[in-house]
Amino acid sequence: MLVNNWRSAHAFPLNTFQVGLRERTWPVGGQYLIAQRIKRLSSITSKLSRFPTMKLSQMQDIGGCRAVVGSCEKVFRIRKAYKESRIKHRLAREDDYIMQPKDSGYRGVHLVYRYFSDRKATYRGLQIEVQLRSSLQHAWATAVETVGTFLQQSLKASQGTPAWLRFFSLMGSATALREGTPTVPDTPASRTDLISEIRRYVDDLQVEAKLRAYGQALQEVERQVGNARYFLLDLRPSEQRVTVTGFGARQLDEATTEYLEVEKSLAGPGAEAVLVSVESLDSLRAAYPNYFLDTKLFLEALGEVLS
Repeated sequence: MLVNNWRSAHAFPLNTFQVGLRERTWPVGGQYLIAQRIKRLSSITSKLSRFPTMKLSQMQDIGGCRAVVGSCEKVFRIRKAYKESRIKHRLAREDDYIMQPKDSGYRGVHLVYRYFSDRKATYRGLQIEVQLRSSLQHAWATAVETVGTFLQQSLKASQGTPAWLRFFSLMGSATALREGTPTVPDTPASRTDLISEIRRYVDDLQVEAKLRAYGQALQEVERQVGNARYFLLDLRPSEQRVTVTGFGARQLDEATTEYLEVEKSLAGPGAEAVLVSVESLDSLRAAYPNYFLDTKLFLEALGEVLS
């Protein structure tokens, strides 16, 4: 109850920041995407478990809004617009993950503000995070979130299969080179070595086939939603076949049994069975409303690297 009240309190200041973000984004020109979200309860719980000493009040991204624009240059122009504005809210923190990419390969600019209002004293001091990304950086993040959702691993928090984590770190460097910005720490300095290592992981993990299969599975789920609460996905990329079976809220045991049976029958490169909840897929779509365009852009970027 306390956590939900704390989350809800961020809705009003978040909307204020979302409006301000639009005002600063449209002058840079070109196509852009603006999105906002209140952090999910499951994500809050996960973050608090990863950082046991963190207090709920210290979490800077309970409320967040994001602008996705065409280039790094536009990202920096929006940041400059914030810095030069007479905004009353106090800048509490700035992280430039474009000039200093995370080890995971994540890139973008984060501005964390403490909300201030002369009229709404109730919300003063609440933190709102503004994320600024280029379309390539967002495509990378979409791919990480997508693979993490289907593998049921928190790849975006650098938790999960080491091979996938390494692949995305390498792709962070590949997109950085394309955008003319610093590469990710502990990745090959040589472009030839970087591409060679990426190619090895692409082959081992069946990256292209799996991302296409995940996209196809999501489309199948959207056709079937109905009263289903769980979906069993049988993915056979080498056969270009995806089977989706829906289960009701009270059929989790049945779904789990069927899942184990499908797992035993898996054959062929890249084949896998995944049991996911509607909530996890809804969260993916909410965080990445242009999911299909974003994953397509990532696959195109990967294709350019490999060619």
